[in-house]
Amino acid sequence: MSGDAALTASDRSARRSSDHLTGALCALGAYALWGFLPLYFVLLEPTGPWEVVAWRILLSLVFYAVLVPLSGGWPRLRGILRQPRLLGATALAGVLIYVNWQIFVIATYTGHVIQMSLGYFINPIVTVILGVLVLRERLRPLQWVAVVLAVLATLVIVLGYGAFPWLAVGVAFSFGFYGLVKKTIGADVDVTSGLTCESLWLAPLAIGQLVVVALTIGLTFGSAGPGHAVLLAMAGVVTAAPLMLFAAGARRVPLVVLGIAQFVTPTMQLMIGVAILDEPMPPERWAGFAIVWIALAIFTTDAVIASRRRTTDGVPGPPIRQE
Repeated sequence: MSGDAALTASDRSARRSSDHLTGALCALGAYALWGFLPLYFVLLEPTGPWEVVAWRILLSLVFYAVLVPLSGGWPRLRGILRQPRLLGATALAGVLIYVNWQIFVIATYTGHVIQMSLGYFINPIVTVILGVLVLRERLRPLQWVAVVLAVLATLVIVLGYGAFPWLAVGVAFSFGFYGLVKKTIGADVDVTSGLTCESLWLAPLAIGQLVVVALTIGLTFGSAGPGHAVLLAMAGVVTAAPLMLFAAGARRVPLVVLGIAQFVTPTMQLMIGVAILDEPMPPERWAGFAIVWIALAIFTTDAVIASRRRTTDGVPGPPIRQE
């Protein structure tokens, strides 16, 4: 008799509970690390945003080059390289995540961390909108309410201080389209192989950026002291570690748990922007964020209700995507 067959119902329940707890901790760890990223990028000054992103790409590629053979991933990676459709999809995903990273770092360096947090707050709703426009999905009534409130929140912020939140919209839509591309790839590309391919596509761009920076303002890697060099050298690990934690958590917890946990990141970014970086938070911004939070509360409530209804009806929920 196998070990699994010999387990009692209580043993299996305990194992599932332990697995869910591990997954939840991994997911929270990933979102917390993403939440701390603005502080990490601030510590990298005087390195500019273009140099930071270039090193982030290249050092991530080095990290994945070590990880792929250690995880036995060469066969999977070679299989992707033989399929033009998958290669094209990973190239598009690479471009989208590059745009997201570049906006993220520029927003941090220019004192717009709060606006960037708005982008990640509205990202789940942007994802739903893309599902409707691109995948022809249908929205439930509460989802429509959340979408309308998110649009209203954006209008409040625009009218309040007379500027459209381009950085927030850029962050939300670049990551939303990135998730859409990853969804179309599905299980054909595993996490490590996909990220490796994306980094490979972006490597020439990163090298080009470093050349331009070197010829104009000069590279800072190694010229701002050993402590700064160590911090900058950690860019690959800082990029890859939360993605690995997210993948570990996504395999173990329901999609609803991930959906709720993702709000940890923009909440931390908002707190960092207000309390540590002293960015202005006038009343109209608070009003806009308040409407966003109401929209997210409605959105999350709808997701929980829908998940429970599927469970009650015996219909499995949507598969967890590893992005």
